Amino acid sequence: MSTLVQPILLSESEIAELRKEVGRDTLMGKAIAKNIKDVEAFMKLPLEVPGHGEAGGYEHNRHKQNYQYMNLAARLFLITGEDRYGKFVRDLLALYAELYLTFGFHVQKNTNPTGRLFHQILNEHVWLMFTSIAYSCVASSMTEEERQNVIDRLFQPMLDMFVEKYGHDFDRIHNHGIWAVAAVGTCGLAINRPEYLEKSVFGLANNGTGGFLAQISQLFAPSGYYIEGPYYHRYAIRPLCLFAEILHRHRPELDIFNYKDGVIGTTVKALLATAYPNGEFPALNDASRTMGITDIGVQVAVSQYASHYGVDENLLGMAKIQDSVWMHQCGLELSRAYEKASDVGLPFWPSVELNEGPNGDRGAQGFMRVQDKNKDVFQLVMNYGQHGMGHGNFDTLGISYFNRGDEVLREYGFGRWVNVEPKFGGRYLDENKTYARQTIAHNLVTIDETCQNYFDVERADSVHGLPHFFETQSENLVGMSAFANGHFDGFGQQRSVFMFKHDELEAPLLIDLFRLTGEGEHQYDYSHQYEGQIVRTNFEYQAHAELNTLSDELGYRHLWNVAEGEAKDTALVSWLQNNTYYTWLGTSSNDNGKVIFTRSGANDPSFNLRSVPSFILRSKGESTLFASVLETHGYFNEEFEQSVNARGLVQSIEVIGHNAQGSVVSFATDKTRFTLMVSNNPEASKDSTHSVEVAGKTYTWAGYFAVEQETL
Repeated sequence: MSTLVQPILLSESEIAELRKEVGRDTLMGKAIAKNIKDVEAFMKLPLEVPGHGEAGGYEHNRHKQNYQYMNLAARLFLITGEDRYGKFVRDLLALYAELYLTFGFHVQKNTNPTGRLFHQILNEHVWLMFTSIAYSCVASSMTEEERQNVIDRLFQPMLDMFVEKYGHDFDRIHNHGIWAVAAVGTCGLAINRPEYLEKSVFGLANNGTGGFLAQISQLFAPSGYYIEGPYYHRYAIRPLCLFAEILHRHRPELDIFNYKDGVIGTTVKALLATAYPNGEFPALNDASRTMGITDIGVQVAVSQYASHYGVDENLLGMAKIQDSVWMHQCGLELSRAYEKASDVGLPFWPSVELNEGPNGDRGAQGFMRVQDKNKDVFQLVMNYGQHGMGHGNFDTLGISYFNRGDEVLREYGFGRWVNVEPKFGGRYLDENKTYARQTIAHNLVTIDETCQNYFDVERADSVHGLPHFFETQSENLVGMSAFANGHFDGFGQQRSVFMFKHDELEAPLLIDLFRLTGEGEHQYDYSHQYEGQIVRTNFEYQAHAELNTLSDELGYRHLWNVAEGEAKDTALVSWLQNNTYYTWLGTSSNDNGKVIFTRSGANDPSFNLRSVPSFILRSKGESTLFASVLETHGYFNEEFEQSVNARGLVQSIEVIGHNAQGSVVSFATDKTRFTLMVSNNPEASKDSTHSVEVAGKTYTWAGYFAVEQETL
């Protein structure tokens, strides 16, 4: 059978335009130069196709590098016209064709099916997709015999394995599934086997239950949010974008970029809208703390969005952080738009609530942003959606908080050292379950030292957060609130978080109200993960000369009890993080508070955990309301020995009262007292009028929340 000998992602005219960018100081010119440098360095190594090895070990990474550099070298072959890049790809393809069928299936078993190159078939899907694109770029420089050898001994056995041996897994709606269909469809097109392209688009049964169209219809909520969170979204976005571009060029009748109301553009924009101002992604669910928009998959997505949905200031801001573009025609369009723009700033995405579930009715993720007087972006993230499948954490109503270039209330991220082979082969560590996914490891309240949903995935999948309000139009006070009922037996939970701007304050204030309702006395631990140096407190505490764990319960057993002290009324904890001071003031409606300072790393003989500090406000009682404010203030410069405004202005916070209708709290500086009133009624609307009687006084307001102030 004759084979297609044309590149499947680039036309001759596009290649000619890309060639003009070689040597230019543009985003595209820099991308080409970097790729040339990287490929040249790799090509100096002897060709090698290793056998099996540890997940994340040398063999694994060499196979990964082989497909990455074949993918780049093949496009450089087209752009530069230099045959040595093509020869590298041809020779490596021939070596894989010679050895692939001799390997057998991987000896290291995983929860996923094994491949001949990798310990899980997912990695083989990725290998096939990029290698197929590379093959399409160099096929015209190969003889018919060379092409047929690669097809018969490499590509066809892979296709058979994916759609026959592992056919039961091919149509699974999952990030693994989207790689599978994209790889098979891309290879089918590259070797002129259109039946594989059809299977990839419409599924093996051709009835709409599988295939690429089913994947993009069911993987994402109407908002575009991906259930496993941004870390896995950026992984799923690359095959989605690459295969969409292929279908746009070779199956134009599908109108793929307008399919299902432009779902591809919607989900790309949703992913970008989750990022912190510095381009890093919040570590929602099992996730790396360092993954961001510079990831190559996100670079592809940004370039493709610019080409098919248009360029705006935020997209140019993303390109500025990436300082690169996809080495493709889509990337060239973004590069040219960036070149024409003047004074490109960093992106400022608007606040957004991204609903979850196929119908958008299984909670949401809230991303709230405001700017201070210096245009610094303050971002507050709250999770009130659904459990993130196999990568989900048990932390509904957890928050993280970012400003001045840093995450302030921090996420631990996953318990894993990716591709660090001595650390359990780079796979998830046991401590991922016993600490990183436990409720106490996150910024929220733990009840009776247990985990939300008692670490039962099936139970967690049966419940989700319930959005209450997401109001971000006010200039001075924005807020979001949600319920998590049924996550602990017999308890209702509500969290309402706000960012408040006032001329008296240097920066926006974070206000946090966490309400719990239940029967009988219980222990509530309101935890805060931070980074930096404690500067002061307003209570006496005992630092422990001999460290003990906080308790023997999961999560707690990995926390050292470093210090603790009684905290009546308002507890104050202030710390210095980099160049900024942060002062937290917290209280609860129970008059029995204790603050415990902890650090992770207990019961960790293999040093798998990072040493992360936290402080916990512990309270005991029945229904309770925690209330706190976090003030950002001051400046510290060690080099110049400067310290300005090291003490915050907020002096106290008080819970006036709370019931099923509303909560009322007050906080004060030495000049002004502010009273915040918040709806607790799930039936309320933004037009509702509330009247709440607490502490012998009636408080009335309109809307979900309101703030009043009085001069002292």
